[in-house]
Amino acid sequence: MELVCPAGNAAMLRAAVEAGADAVYLGLKNATNARHFPGLNFSPDELGASIAWAQQRGVRVFLAINTYPKEHNCSEWHRAIDHAAALGVDALILADLGLMAYARERFPELRLHASVQASATSAPALQLLARRFGVVRAVLPRVLSIDQVQQVARDAAPLEIEVFGFGGLCIMVEGRCSLSSYATGEAPNHQGACSPARFVSWEEKENGLEARLNGFLIDRYAPDEPAGYPTLCKGRFRVDGEIGYALESPTSLNTLDLLPQLKQCGVRAIKIEGRQRSVAYVRTVTQVWRRAIDALTANPERYTVQTAWQNELARISEGNQTTLGPYSRPWK
Repeated sequence: MELVCPAGNAAMLRAAVEAGADAVYLGLKNATNARHFPGLNFSPDELGASIAWAQQRGVRVFLAINTYPKEHNCSEWHRAIDHAAALGVDALILADLGLMAYARERFPELRLHASVQASATSAPALQLLARRFGVVRAVLPRVLSIDQVQQVARDAAPLEIEVFGFGGLCIMVEGRCSLSSYATGEAPNHQGACSPARFVSWEEKENGLEARLNGFLIDRYAPDEPAGYPTLCKGRFRVDGEIGYALESPTSLNTLDLLPQLKQCGVRAIKIEGRQRSVAYVRTVTQVWRRAIDALTANPERYTVQTAWQNELARISEGNQTTLGPYSRPWK
């Protein structure tokens, strides 16, 4: 299985490559990608240099153009595709059908992957993307059980299936999210950023630090409590007199235990979430997953998850806790 790792900037890309990534995914410094935050991503010049550096070391580079243009600004997304093709990316990760059609028509030899944002979770949907637009791989949204992943991988073959193996979970409907738009008027589906930085504010109060999004109180932290970035899905709210995580607790997806099953399902690539995280995060997660995939490949029958692996991942997980997420549904 291919290990696909995040590269939010050049330092993260270097860390991922040196730690054992088979491929990295990244974005441009504009709204064409779903991690459009200040300080992240690549200019066209930076992208060209990074592609060359990674490819020289045998690592593939995938460019995420995984947001949705509106009628008045399609040209920015088209330019991003043109830049990617000219610079020699190994694949484009696309969500919008119109952009898939544009890329297929203009650059028929360019490898296309369907983003998680494309919201395709059934074999007929994936087969349509392959047939009409030449898509060769699809990243499945984090809403399917192991049994469903197996069924989709079997029925959609020979299209390759990529799944998230580690990283943040999001409240999304089949891969898309509009939640922050209710507070800011901007949705990550179009502008590329959940909780855009210009709407974020921090206010010191007598009873602690308050985190706000466009004036809305998202969380309040005690003086010695670690403060997270204010997103609506992971904010704490008062519900029925109790204060807690009303929508989603801060926790990370971790599927090390499921790795043999994912391989048996026919999954071709494991994706690590976290372009917005730190260089240390990227290096640590890549190293652990490199060891795990290599151990499974070398001796599938004797694969076991090492305690040291889990301990390393726990240190950098949200809330220092992990979950199998929707992959595991013991009640069914």
